[in-house]
Amino acid sequence: MKTDVVRRGRAAGRLLAFAWVLLTAAVQLGFCDRGPAARARWLQRHCRRALAVLGVRIRTRGAAPAGAIVAANHVGYLDILVLGALRPVVFVAKREVRGWPLLGWLAAGAGTRFIDRERRRDVVRVAAEFAPAVADGVGVVVFLEGTSSDGRTVLPFKSSLLAPAVAQDWTVAPVAIAYAVPAGLDAATEVCWWGEMTFVPHLLRLFTLPRIEASVAWGAAETAAGDRKTLAAELHASVTRLHLALATGGG
Repeated sequence: MKTDVVRRGRAAGRLLAFAWVLLTAAVQLGFCDRGPAARARWLQRHCRRALAVLGVRIRTRGAAPAGAIVAANHVGYLDILVLGALRPVVFVAKREVRGWPLLGWLAAGAGTRFIDRERRRDVVRVAAEFAPAVADGVGVVVFLEGTSSDGRTVLPFKSSLLAPAVAQDWTVAPVAIAYAVPAGLDAATEVCWWGEMTFVPHLLRLFTLPRIEASVAWGAAETAAGDRKTLAAELHASVTRLHLALATGGG
């Protein structure tokens, strides 16, 4: 009983604090320059605030590159806050996110590119919009799995969003993310958001967790070369190795 009271109290306090982060972020967005770099810095600042509210601590291995196409595994919405906190980036997200109350508006304000993955032409459109961010030294995070998972493995990568990187000889960088929670809890269900999970109940449960450790491992950044399908396979192999190293505690 006492534990339940503590969890409910923690959740209530964090809910209020998280709402304050969103409100002040929305107000500051109205005074923010519209360029990709300024919007990415705005996002970074408020991602850090949100993670502090949620009790998330980040441990990193390797260096986050500037102005790169970042290929990451994807286990849920917390990935956006974690990667957004590490350095100025913009994201590519599924079109449904644009319709989320307040969060969708904030994502759009941060420069997120929304994509309808069922329409091939839309993939081409979004990929062509990467250039201004890259030119400003802002990373572009692409979740090439096309969906989120339970974090136990890395799903196959889709290659279409890598086309501009190959065409323009941009830098690409693999990154893996994994989460840990206190004993007795399961990150695959408490932190990862996947399958048929409903957003609001999951977020409310997330507020109750005493702490979350996010581990982020960066691979070597390289200039994109070859065809996009080969590049996708190479990035998938790199992210898988990094993910395995996080899971086993390796370097």
